Amino acid sequence: MNKIALIFFIIFSVSLFPQEKYFIYFKDKGIENSTSLNKSSQFYSNAYQKLTTRSIERRIKVMGEAFITYEDIPVHQNYIDEIKKLDIEIIRELNWFNSISANLSKLQIEKVKLLPFIDKIEPVKKIYFRNEADYQTEGGLNLSNSKTYEYGPSFKQLELSDIPFVHSKKIEGKDVLIGVLDSGFDWQRHVSLKDRNVIAEFDYVFNDNVTANQAGDLPEQDSHGTYVFSILGGFDDSVMIGAAFNSSFILAKTEKIGSETSIEEDNYAAALIWMESLGVDITSSSLGYNIFDSGDSYTYSDMDGKTAVVTKAAELAFQRGVTTFTSAGNEGNNSWKYIIAPADGFNTIAVGAVNDSKNLASFSSIGPTSDGRIKPEIVANGVGIYGASAGTQTGYKISNGTSAATPIASGAAALLLSAHKHLKNTQIRSILLETSSNSASPNNQTGYGLISAKSAIEFPNIESNGSSFIIHKIIFNEKVNPSSVKFIRILADDLLEEYNMEKNGSYDFRLTLPQMIEGTVIKFQITFTDSMNNFYILPASGAFELKYGSDLIFYNLDDQNVTDDVEISDFFPSPFIPANHKSTRINFNSAGGEKFKIDIIDGSGQKVIGSNYTTIKGKNYFEWNGFSERGYLCASGVYYALIQLGDKDYGKKLVLLK
Repeated sequence: MNKIALIFFIIFSVSLFPQEKYFIYFKDKGIENSTSLNKSSQFYSNAYQKLTTRSIERRIKVMGEAFITYEDIPVHQNYIDEIKKLDIEIIRELNWFNSISANLSKLQIEKVKLLPFIDKIEPVKKIYFRNEADYQTEGGLNLSNSKTYEYGPSFKQLELSDIPFVHSKKIEGKDVLIGVLDSGFDWQRHVSLKDRNVIAEFDYVFNDNVTANQAGDLPEQDSHGTYVFSILGGFDDSVMIGAAFNSSFILAKTEKIGSETSIEEDNYAAALIWMESLGVDITSSSLGYNIFDSGDSYTYSDMDGKTAVVTKAAELAFQRGVTTFTSAGNEGNNSWKYIIAPADGFNTIAVGAVNDSKNLASFSSIGPTSDGRIKPEIVANGVGIYGASAGTQTGYKISNGTSAATPIASGAAALLLSAHKHLKNTQIRSILLETSSNSASPNNQTGYGLISAKSAIEFPNIESNGSSFIIHKIIFNEKVNPSSVKFIRILADDLLEEYNMEKNGSYDFRLTLPQMIEGTVIKFQITFTDSMNNFYILPASGAFELKYGSDLIFYNLDDQNVTDDVEISDFFPSPFIPANHKSTRINFNSAGGEKFKIDIIDGSGQKVIGSNYTTIKGKNYFEWNGFSERGYLCASGVYYALIQLGDKDYGKKLVLLK
């Protein structure tokens, strides 16, 4: 065959058998589908060998000794070999999903379907990449009051979340490993990034270790990721300082931008699997998926925490101890308006954007998820955010977006973990929600509110050490009298138990709790005096509350009555203990004749009980005894109330303990 004929044949074949990327799912992995694996088996050994020591240690902290699961077993090699025999080139192997991705023609799809070990074949969804509006700026320097660093124009974006204050205490993200997923990173050239501790990087577009622009990339390919990375980890003294600049980083280029190219979910999932295996503590993603270029888009009903591949990947990472952050999306001004995957995940922390005045940015995507859960979880500054410009050594730009808010939030989490290295990801998530500005009455616009690194680090937490439980409390007051710090257990209004807390390091105080019956509810405060003999009691109102044997602590605000300027009160008591209290309740005012509707949902998004009625004029109330509509007593945990009163929506949180 001559060259002209060969070229014609290739063109004809491509047009006759066009290919698209698909997920190929297998029925099994060559072993019984079981979460209990024999440690002496080769399957277990293969999965174990793919994990670093750091990954194993993080997993054990959350999962215990059963830290290898069925998802970790590699895809069965015999199945891969059979696929290759059909002249199919495999692009990604995704062991968490027992699948591979590959470009397939319709004819190849029919051949693959005939294989006895195939479960299903689904398209890899794709989306056009959309950058937020940005502009170049030289900007005047806005110097901080920090004792340690000068932040330049980056000060205001961090100050809103109290990050410069935390930096001034020499908490800068040390010993925390953060994974960043984005469109590319021109980090080795830019002055704010070239000295960062990047331990690994991978380009899932060209399958190499170069995440900066290379042949085949558009000029702006690495612009977005460079900008985001600098907000999180940059350091250019007096010009630009990132939220967690002293952390270590893993970078994944997962997206190819351009009018005819697309974001692909298999790259995102593969990057999360890789990062988790390397021992990442936190992942930060400023990408999202909803409207796809192939016409096979996700719908709002798919934003249920269990449909999108990227959402399931983020949740599987969380199950293995990773704290996962992602941008809520910039859909607030368009017809979609809701959060986008993977922000719909049950445990993935979706980050919305506010401006300098702490008002929700109009573009910031809102909740709820399609199954009724509150989203986003938290917000950070996302308007007028200063960051590095790719393609330059010293250039910077200002941009808007939830993608700019997300690295601030994930950076704050890194500071929290750096200050308290024993924390599990479940604790980090709980603490961030508990200490954000709207935690008492979360809603579907700003979630639990504006994140504060200072408040999160100062919130008491628990370290599990075998059968012992240690309370940690950081006190940043430089004048604290160390011998005065006390743990006050509240047994009754007039009955208290007092324990001295021991200083550990510069700011940390600790107490090993006395042995108690598991499940015992402990209500407590922490008190101290300073060198001027001023007396402090924390929290300023109410108390902290925990259940012995658990590692989560909650605020327990004083019982409260509704006032004229509060439409709906918080639940009280909360935590609510059915054995001790007949019910928990909310009070609210109404002009009368308004529709009142309430649904209480559990942490997995399932509705447990609901009610609706027409209000009377004046004070109204709703009570819940802790039982579901099916008649069983609900499990201990955090519950959410989605409330409609007239034409307004509200969200309230309560904690049930039993």
